[in-house]
Amino acid sequence: MPLIVDHSVKRAEPKAAIVSVNGIVIARDAIAREIQNHPAPKPAIAWQAAARALVIRELLLQEAARIGLQARPQTDEAGRRETDEEALLRQLTEMEIVTPEPDETVCRRYYQNNIGRFRTPDLYEASHILISARSDDAEAFAEAGRRAESILAELKLHPELFADLARVHSSCPSGKQGGNLGQLTAGQTTPEFEEALVRLAPGTMTDAPVASRYGFHIVRLERKIEGRVLPYELVAERIASYLKERVRRRATAQYIARLVSRAKITGIEIEGADAHRVN
Repeated sequence: MPLIVDHSVKRAEPKAAIVSVNGIVIARDAIAREIQNHPAPKPAIAWQAAARALVIRELLLQEAARIGLQARPQTDEAGRRETDEEALLRQLTEMEIVTPEPDETVCRRYYQNNIGRFRTPDLYEASHILISARSDDAEAFAEAGRRAESILAELKLHPELFADLARVHSSCPSGKQGGNLGQLTAGQTTPEFEEALVRLAPGTMTDAPVASRYGFHIVRLERKIEGRVLPYELVAERIASYLKERVRRRATAQYIARLVSRAKITGIEIEGADAHRVN
């Protein structure tokens, strides 16, 4: 006798484990509300991140209660007042996590070792002629390529006509300005356009039309302004702030890791990278 399977009977979905900290349960609806603060590609990942954040918060609040802290809420310049829980979290971290100010020697060493981070970006003054076409329309895209090649051939004979031909042929609004795009920095154009632009010498244009998702570009570099390294004095305060925050985050992670090691936590794993995520 063949086995008959009743597909109308669905298997019960396994329930998520109860999340708790030292016997205190983190309510499911609290985790659901917290999810909005933890965007993730999958709902399960967002749920886990939200649960971890609330576990760490509960762990810190329990520690504040253990050592007898009394909430002293503060009010900011805009008149917003801390909740009692926010005040306890702030007071606990201020008391338990001491972050020293980085001295000038440390800041200067960081500056020298990371000099590239303090360089202003290169500026490119560029123009282009865009023959627009959708890349998913093969016939139109090919025709746009042929038009761009024809215009480029004319420009190679008469480069002084670039602005005039841009006004006549370019689909970009910049065509009205003779194709002038003004000053550009890295990341402001499509990767294909940028790759072609950075290879050009001032006063030259691309040897072939540059294909992008917008169509075909004939690119000309008018001028390049090299970036410069900012002097230490201009970035010293930013460096000190960054280094202090980096040390604070590391110290916070270590402090929470110690609390986690002594706590009984169920339903979720707390990893070292989660230790600074407190909302």
